[in-house]
Amino acid sequence: MPPLAERMRPKTLEELTGQQHLTGKDSILNKALHQGYIPSIILWGPPGVGKTTLANIIAQTLQWPYFQLSAISSGVKEIREVIDTARKTQHALLFIDEIHRFNKGQQDALLGAVEQGIITLIGATTENPSFEVNAALLSRCQVYILKPLQNSDLLQLLQNAIEKDSVLATYSIQLKDTSALLQLSAGDARKLLNLFELVISSSKEKNITITNEMVINIAQQKIALYDKNGEQHYDIISAFIKSMRGSDPNASVYWLARMIDGGEDVKFIARRMVIFASEDIGNANPNALLLANATFDAVNKIGYPESRIILSQCATYLAGSPKSNAAYEAINKALQIVQTTGNLPVPLHIRNAPTSLMKKLDYGKNYQYPHLGEGNFIEEEYLPNEIAGTTFYEPGNNARENEIRKFLKERWKNKYKY
Repeated sequence: MPPLAERMRPKTLEELTGQQHLTGKDSILNKALHQGYIPSIILWGPPGVGKTTLANIIAQTLQWPYFQLSAISSGVKEIREVIDTARKTQHALLFIDEIHRFNKGQQDALLGAVEQGIITLIGATTENPSFEVNAALLSRCQVYILKPLQNSDLLQLLQNAIEKDSVLATYSIQLKDTSALLQLSAGDARKLLNLFELVISSSKEKNITITNEMVINIAQQKIALYDKNGEQHYDIISAFIKSMRGSDPNASVYWLARMIDGGEDVKFIARRMVIFASEDIGNANPNALLLANATFDAVNKIGYPESRIILSQCATYLAGSPKSNAAYEAINKALQIVQTTGNLPVPLHIRNAPTSLMKKLDYGKNYQYPHLGEGNFIEEEYLPNEIAGTTFYEPGNNARENEIRKFLKERWKNKYKY
């Protein structure tokens, strides 16, 4: 038997909970459906708010040939097969779940068919399409934003399930507490209904009173509490970053495994490691940024499950690397000075002078070219006069940055203190 979330999936716009800005009587989408036509669209919103359901409703309402692919398991071959089949029909709909997981080549394979009207695309994504969908494909689609479900929406879903589902109808159910259900589902209607069914099915009684304690106990026993958009998402990525910062590769790999097992977006993990490589390692080991950036590129090309190996290599390397937040502190200090002092004028001698007027105004006058000096260095003033001598970058106490400190100290004997 299908899970409760599938059994309760709405079949019409009127049955869909929330998203009134899209499904209401006077909404653009509702009007388009009643006219029997929609353009290619991208549905953007968090998990469990109705993206797949809305695609199914559109297909049932229009009665067009309907094809469905998942970007996790499909590639260019499957896209072309659907397009070839769609050429024989009219107004074919192609729904692609998690379209942000398609790489550029896979997204490009859709362009011609969308532009020619061979298929009408419905893409679903939890990520900002401005960043994750090719500009060429995005320009051919309307973007509809689905909003997070409110607690009142989720409670209504629970009540509908109790009243209308044939399986739940065999129980006498009282909702005494709901905060645990709402918190653990984190606005995800699918997760809410399936967790609710798990709680009901775990009971040996037909008369059930739902309490927070009951929900938490069953959830901890039966399901992994990782949600890509909820509190666990932020707690676990925080634990992952702090473990690498603390030079613990074992804890780093554990928290990485928790994210992978929970279905976390591979690009999100890799992106955070690129940031970490500069923020927490920096010039203590410049190769860290190179490896992290290469990791981001590699996992984008490969995806799960193989990318777990690349992520693990990078995480253990970052954890085992010397640490320095000197570059991070430097830019923060500089930004603070900028916000305090405003737009200080650039000293005349280091201004660019592309025109004769600028030269007459002494732009670039008396600039000393460092490569003409001994050791390719001439002591010069590059900061505005108002903040001259301010030290922003203070090299960390590690082998690589101690070399940098020595280099700077030998040159800036009279200006900066290193």
